[in-house]
Amino acid sequence: MAGSGLLDADPSPEAVLGVTRSATGRRWVWREADARTGLAIAQRLEVPELVGRLLAARGVGVDGAADFLEPRLRALMPDPSCLRDMDLAAGRLAQAVRAGERVAIFADYDADGACAGALMTQVLRDLGVQATHYVPDRIKEGYGPNAPAISALCDAGATLIVCVDCGISAHAALEAAHGQAEVVVLDHHKAEGPPPAILATVNPNRLDCESGLRTLCAAAVCFMAAVALHRTLRRSGFFESRPEPQLLDHLDLVAIATVCDVMPLTGLNRALVSQGLRVMARRGRPGIAALLEVAGVKDVPSAHSLGFGLGPRINASGRIGESDLALRLLLEADPLEAQAMAERLDTTNRRRQEVEAEVMGTALSMAEQAVAAGHPVLLICGEGWHPGVVGIVAGRVKEKFNRPTLVAGVSDGFAKGSGRSVPGIDLGAAIIAARQAGLLETGGGHAMAAGFGFRAEKREALQAFLNERLASAAELPDAAALVVEGTLSVAAANTLLAEQVGRLAPFGAGNEEPVFALRRARVARADRVGKEGATVRLFLEGEGGGRLKAVCFRAKDGPLAELLLGARGMPLHLCGTLRAESWNGDVSTCLHVQDAAPA
Repeated sequence: MAGSGLLDADPSPEAVLGVTRSATGRRWVWREADARTGLAIAQRLEVPELVGRLLAARGVGVDGAADFLEPRLRALMPDPSCLRDMDLAAGRLAQAVRAGERVAIFADYDADGACAGALMTQVLRDLGVQATHYVPDRIKEGYGPNAPAISALCDAGATLIVCVDCGISAHAALEAAHGQAEVVVLDHHKAEGPPPAILATVNPNRLDCESGLRTLCAAAVCFMAAVALHRTLRRSGFFESRPEPQLLDHLDLVAIATVCDVMPLTGLNRALVSQGLRVMARRGRPGIAALLEVAGVKDVPSAHSLGFGLGPRINASGRIGESDLALRLLLEADPLEAQAMAERLDTTNRRRQEVEAEVMGTALSMAEQAVAAGHPVLLICGEGWHPGVVGIVAGRVKEKFNRPTLVAGVSDGFAKGSGRSVPGIDLGAAIIAARQAGLLETGGGHAMAAGFGFRAEKREALQAFLNERLASAAELPDAAALVVEGTLSVAAANTLLAEQVGRLAPFGAGNEEPVFALRRARVARADRVGKEGATVRLFLEGEGGGRLKAVCFRAKDGPLAELLLGARGMPLHLCGTLRAESWNGDVSTCLHVQDAAPA
C-alpha cells in the first residue's frame, strides 16, 4: 500500500524511478488515480487498498466497483430490443425456425467472424433449422459479402441469409439476394451512411442506433440476437413441447471473439468474457478443448490464453489457410475429429508465423527509413507480401516506432493492406477520407485499425495525404510511454500481492493488466529458454532480501535482451506485470518483464 514501503505510487509528473529512457527507449510514467476514490472503494467493498486504488485508476467509481470485481450478466445484460432492428431480426429468425426454412450464415474469416458464425449456426441447429455456413476466401473474394457467393447460397435453397461480422456496407452485394432470400445483418463495424436495403440490420454502430452498445463485437451481437430469438419463440409457446437450449453455453465463443477483436473489457463485455471463461473451463466444446490442448493451455483459461493462444490459431484459418476451417472446428462434436482439425490449424499458424517473419525484417528496415525521412505516418508496401499477415506486421511496426502504420502487399499494381494506429490518432477516419478523396479504391475501419486498397501509382499521393491529415503524429515520442501503477521491492512482489492484482482480471483492452516497477533488483541468474531461445528467464534477488523469478518473452535480440542477459549482479529497475501462476498444484509468483533500465 502507499506509504508502506512495499508498494508506493507517486502522482508527481516525474518519471517513475527517474527512468526517462529505458532499454526499449521509453519513459516510465505514473498512471493517474484518485486516491480518495480508491480508499472509498476499499472501505465500501472491504478489499485491500491496493485493489481500490487500481480500480480508481481505471475510472471505476464507488458505485460501479462491485459489478467490476464480480461482473454478473443478469445485472449488466440489457434488453436486446434496445438494438435497432433487433425485434425485426428475431421475428424473422423465429419464422424460419417454425417453418423449417434453410438458413445460410455468411461469416467473416477472422476470430470474431468464426465465433459469431459458429454461434448462430449452432443456435439455429439446436432449434431444428437446416443451417449452413459460408466463409469467403480472403485472397479470392476479399472481405464481406460478394454477389456470386450470395447468389450461390440462394441457388442452394437458402430463404434467409444472416451475415455476421460483415454486411453493414455491402449494399450492392446483398442486392443479389433480392427476390430469392431475405437478409439479416448482425454486425458491429462502423457505418458511413444508411444501412443496406434489406429486412434488418442489427449493428450498435449504425448511425441511427441509440443502444449505447458500440463496443460489442459481432459475436456478442449474435448472442443478443439469440436471446431475442429464444424470447420470441418462448412467447409463442414453441418450448412448451420441447426443452429450451441453454444459451449461456455459447458464451465461450463470445469471450474469444471479444478478446481477439480487442473490445474493451468493461461493462457488459466484462460480464460476457468472465462468464465465457467459466464455460470454457469446463472444456465442453470439443473444438475449443482441442485448441486449448494444441496451444498448451493446461490451467484455467484466461483472457491471455484467448488472445495469445487461441486467437492466433483461429485467425490463421482466414489468413493463409482454409477460410472456414476454424468455424468448422468450433462446430465439431467429435473430439477425435476436433483434435485433428486443431492440429491442422496449429500447423497453419506456424506457417503464418514463417510468412510473417519473411515480411517483418524488410518492413522494419523500410519503416526506419520512413521515420528518418520525417513521415508522421508509416506507409510500407512490398511486392508479393501476403495480405494475410500485413495486419500483424503493421501492429508490430507500430509498437516499435510509435507511429500510425499501414502495411500493404502489392500484386499486379494493386496494393492491399491493413493499418494500425496509436491512441489519439484516428486512422479509420483518415482512411475513409482518403477513399472519399479518390486515393483509395477501398478503405474503412475505426480509430485504431483499418483496411484499405489502392493503385500502386497513387502511393506517393496517399503518403502526402496521410502526412497532412495525421500531422500531429509527428509530435509523438519515438516510443510510447510505459504506464506504471506503483513501485515494488523484490520482497513485496509476493503471491498475496499477485493474487490481489488478479482480482481485476480478465485483463485486456480498456482494463490493462497493472504494470509495476521493481526497484533495484539484482539478476542472480539469466538464461535463454523456449523456442529458439526467444525467452529470457531471470532469477532476481532484492537488496533488502527476497527472491523472485521473472520471464521476458519476444526477447530473441535487441537492447532489452542484451541488458537482462548482461546484468548479472547489477542492480536493475524492471517493469512488468506480476502474476500468481500454478503448476502441478503449486502456486508461485512471476514477473513478466516488459522493460528495464540500469538502477
